[in-house]
Amino acid sequence: MSEDVVVVSVEGPVATVRLNRPKQLNVLDVAMGEGLVAAMSDLSANKKVRVVVLAGAGRSFMAGGDLTLFHQDLMNAPAAATRLIDLFHKAIGAMRAMPQPIIAALQGPVAGGGLGLAMACDLAIAADNATFLSAYTKIGTSPDGGTTWSLTRLLGPRVAMEMMLTNDPMDAATALRLGLVNKVVAPDQLEAEALALAARIAGGANGANAAVKRLVGLATTGTLADQLAAEKASFIERAGSADFREGISAFIERRPARFEP
Repeated sequence: MSEDVVVVSVEGPVATVRLNRPKQLNVLDVAMGEGLVAAMSDLSANKKVRVVVLAGAGRSFMAGGDLTLFHQDLMNAPAAATRLIDLFHKAIGAMRAMPQPIIAALQGPVAGGGLGLAMACDLAIAADNATFLSAYTKIGTSPDGGTTWSLTRLLGPRVAMEMMLTNDPMDAATALRLGLVNKVVAPDQLEAEALALAARIAGGANGANAAVKRLVGLATTGTLADQLAAEKASFIERAGSADFREGISAFIERRPARFEP
């Protein structure tokens, strides 16, 4: 395994971004924050990559932030927090803005910042040994990484509040039932399932996939009128694309569509 704390590999139209501090349960430090920003920014501009899988090496996806960064100089914790959170939030922003759908492959502890990072992805597959934990109030602080935004959208305010105030761990089956993840599989099948889903999505119309990601992102922040206008504009734009012409022709001719690579 590479010594880089964020490892990117590309196979065909699918890129895998792997958090690579397995001995530390992939906790977030400055180097990982910088690596995530660079990886997501580079992949966003890569027209050959259609889908991204975000995974963690070892037995955890990400078990939060590296608390040793704060413990080594507690009186200057605000400055350390500012540096780390600025990087983390830049990475989250890049993930939400990039056109490619991102699939999280989640195993073991998904805690603190790892929870926010996982929920910033567009889809999520969890191993049945995954556990989801907020943990922030246990160390006397509040969440970051968009956790309050994502959990409130996905769970509703009551359940999100309970999860963040009680810090009770949520198992994978409950996460599936409540809509935090899309599928639960055996640990040894996790990455294969994530990559299979990525390949399936990558075989679709790239521009249409990007439009769906953008529209779903808008759906919870605007009015119905705003969303109808955005859907109309997006549909009309896609109607002028080669993918749309191919999709319509394939439907009429009763054959599989062959979208542009």
